[in-house]
Amino acid sequence: MNVVITGANRGIGLALVQGYLAKGAKVFAVCREATPELTATGAEVIEGVDVTAAVSVAALAERLDGVTIDVLINNAGLFQNETLGAIDYDQIITQFHVNALGALRVSEALISNMARGSKIGLITSRMGSIADNTSGSYYGYRMSKAALNAAGMSLAQDLRGRQVAVAILHPGFVQTRMVGFAGDVAPDTAAAGLIKRIDNLTLETSGSFWHANGEQLPW
Repeated sequence: MNVVITGANRGIGLALVQGYLAKGAKVFAVCREATPELTATGAEVIEGVDVTAAVSVAALAERLDGVTIDVLINNAGLFQNETLGAIDYDQIITQFHVNALGALRVSEALISNMARGSKIGLITSRMGSIADNTSGSYYGYRMSKAALNAAGMSLAQDLRGRQVAVAILHPGFVQTRMVGFAGDVAPDTAAAGLIKRIDNLTLETSGSFWHANGEQLPW
């Protein structure tokens, strides 16, 4: 099994690399800059990839030419906070480029590597749920993740005929550097849940929005 994971150098991405390697998969770990922890895993590291740049993603596709991808996990993400009255719109745009457009760009670039039964996992957030928003703020993160969810549903519809399924996945509040290690779920626990959700993904459940713990989430 060939697995491609973006944002693989730390946090959830690194834990996913380790989890799939433990399952015996061949893992292509994609990142902007490798960490010693990632290098030590033994995964095939592809660094220097910026998911927001067309040229960079095209180079990734070229590097993976001829590789059948069984699982593609779009994990690269950016978390920032904007509160009403102090909104940095450039910061919001950057989150859209990374969180939503980056995942779509990578998915589109690697579609030709996918065969019948291949799967795409989008690591999103329940903060992208409109129904679940009871606290406000985080404008850029919430909006970019809602956009990613919408892209995931469109991918699920467009790829159904090719029998490629798409999972839209919330990992939980994970203890990563992105949130100052303030989460309540360890990265390896989150990764194990995400891998289970992808393992259980079918064409019938393609496009569904899931928590890593198996709970189906509201839009």
